[in-house]
Amino acid sequence: MHDIRAIRDNPDAFEAALQRRGLSGLTARILSLDEARRGCISRAETGQAAQNQASKQVGAAKARGDDAEFDRLRAEVADSKAEIARMQAEAADLDGQLRDMLMGIPNLPLDRVPDGADEDDNVELRRWGSPRALDFPAREHFEIAGVVPGMDFATGAKLSGSRFTVLKGGVARIHRALAQFMVDLHVDKHGLEETWTPVLVLEEMMVGTGQLPKFGEDSYQTREGWWLIPTAEVTLTNTVHGDLVDHASLPRRMVAHSQCFRSEAGSAGRDTTGMLRQHQFEKVEMVSITDAETGPAEHDRMTRCAEAVLEALDLPYRTIVLCTGDMGFGARITHDIEVWLPGQDRYREISSISYCGDFQARRMNARYRPEGGGKPEFLHTLNGSGLAVGRALIAVLENGQQADGSVDLPAALHPYLGGKTRLTPEGRLS
Repeated sequence: MHDIRAIRDNPDAFEAALQRRGLSGLTARILSLDEARRGCISRAETGQAAQNQASKQVGAAKARGDDAEFDRLRAEVADSKAEIARMQAEAADLDGQLRDMLMGIPNLPLDRVPDGADEDDNVELRRWGSPRALDFPAREHFEIAGVVPGMDFATGAKLSGSRFTVLKGGVARIHRALAQFMVDLHVDKHGLEETWTPVLVLEEMMVGTGQLPKFGEDSYQTREGWWLIPTAEVTLTNTVHGDLVDHASLPRRMVAHSQCFRSEAGSAGRDTTGMLRQHQFEKVEMVSITDAETGPAEHDRMTRCAEAVLEALDLPYRTIVLCTGDMGFGARITHDIEVWLPGQDRYREISSISYCGDFQARRMNARYRPEGGGKPEFLHTLNGSGLAVGRALIAVLENGQQADGSVDLPAALHPYLGGKTRLTPEGRLS
């Protein structure tokens, strides 16, 4: 959410930043609505002051027995009350309109974010590792012989419909091992605090991190009113919802392994085979709560935490910075990490790491008390996948595939698999 005072103070800069996002003309509409709202509030306050003065005169007229003046003033006060109530209601309506407009406007990009319209304009920052040269045709994860017995799409569809999968046997254990490995790495090596949170949240929590009201169709809501989280970003970030925290407690770095639920409303026809894009999936999510001064450096740190997972698994990847046209609603800058998938002969996103500035904190009213006192300031928030577990499973299976249909598994996972090192062509761990 944006600060209306900052827009008033520098409307040209705000408009220029929105134009980089592909939006124009909103600033004038915002300021016009704000001016009308402030004018209405001012008239109501002036009317209230006049009413208070008239009320005193009513009492004075009654005290001196001037019945005619008393009746006139009392009628005047009654008319004034009705008019003030009307102006207050109008001001409240305009205030709601302004809040709704500000809630629907995306975050402003940092100056260093590249301009662009879509993913074709994203900029590669670096690569790590080299795709393995195969002397046989690369298969996608669901085509590998050793994977087929453990990745049951038919039963998933029978149970829940399309975009659901049942994992079994060795494949299910590798999936579980990946999540455990990621959490341990982030806790033991990167200093994040392991956290477990609900997957059902109140609507105001979804509003706080920006999933609502604009993107309601992308998530699931229960009949009771709870929302299923699309990512643990929602719960981890909202741990400071409405709070005033001490600066000394920052940064707060958290990690959670959770189930995630997305309707994939805008992905019809995309990635319909395999388990690349599911309605229910697991993710290891990182969130940092910090201040304005350290936010940008924390973004780079979080990116390295995600990259370190792929390096430990020996999975080639590339890191890109998203352009203004491809960046998410709540981000000021986003790094995407794309892992190499031999079966698709291309890099695919496995992590997205975003710095949101104070955008989410304003929606949550989450602030910190500066060291040495002073006016409370809004916190700065960051979030990133560390990593998407299902996509990591796909990458491990495809990059470790062998000509006979077996899969060699990364050494980092061996301790989590009871010392087993490969998935056999029959789907067993050995």
